[in-house]
Amino acid sequence: MARKFKKEKSKEEDQILLECERWWVFAFLMFAGGYYGAYTYSCRGGVFCNAQTANFVLFGLAIGSKDWGKALYYLIPMAAYLGGTMLSEFLPKTVKRLSHVRWDTFFVGIEIVIVLILGFIPDSAPVQISQVTVNFMCAMQYNTFRQAEHIPAATTFCTNHVRQGGSYLVKWLKHRANKNFLKRSMFHFGMIAVFILGVIVSAVLCSIIGGKAIWCVEIVLIGIFTDLLHADLTTEKNLLDQIPSGH
Repeated sequence: MARKFKKEKSKEEDQILLECERWWVFAFLMFAGGYYGAYTYSCRGGVFCNAQTANFVLFGLAIGSKDWGKALYYLIPMAAYLGGTMLSEFLPKTVKRLSHVRWDTFFVGIEIVIVLILGFIPDSAPVQISQVTVNFMCAMQYNTFRQAEHIPAATTFCTNHVRQGGSYLVKWLKHRANKNFLKRSMFHFGMIAVFILGVIVSAVLCSIIGGKAIWCVEIVLIGIFTDLLHADLTTEKNLLDQIPSGH
């Protein structure tokens, strides 16, 4: 197993890594994912909008208890997440045809605008506005950024990182000579730590400035956007047709 892994790894290392596949980009996006989850829970209705498992469970519970109105209500965030995923499949080709930047860069720019608008929504406004918007945005982020330096990685929730982190840790314990197993395990646990950090920062800021706390994540998003845009226009301007790993 260890030999097979090394062979695959060396083959991957021969491929050119795009800036949008760098581990630090995923770490920043993971921070944002945790931030969004704490934001909607703390300031916008006590729900998590960065993933949909809970909504599917609640949808099933509502049907089981014959609460049809509540069941229909949960269809809204679920549909928003589905719509975000589908739109992020349709738009990349159009963006590539009409501009000189990658879809990944263009999306982060969209995310910056959406977050800016969310901060202007009053705390007294219906929470569903923010919830659906964050659902839509997180779906697009999750579907756009799929692999960090050839490692499958989610950017809006932790379940996948827990599974892979534990799996690679056991593989390393069985094959201590293969440091790649340990490296991958630490990568996933590191992503979880960054996600938790995003949750903590968001929870603290939400308790201080309420709904406008969403603006603070702009610092992270602008940093990502600036780096990706610079790569698109300079070092990677001849690589715009290259598709990121995992797509």
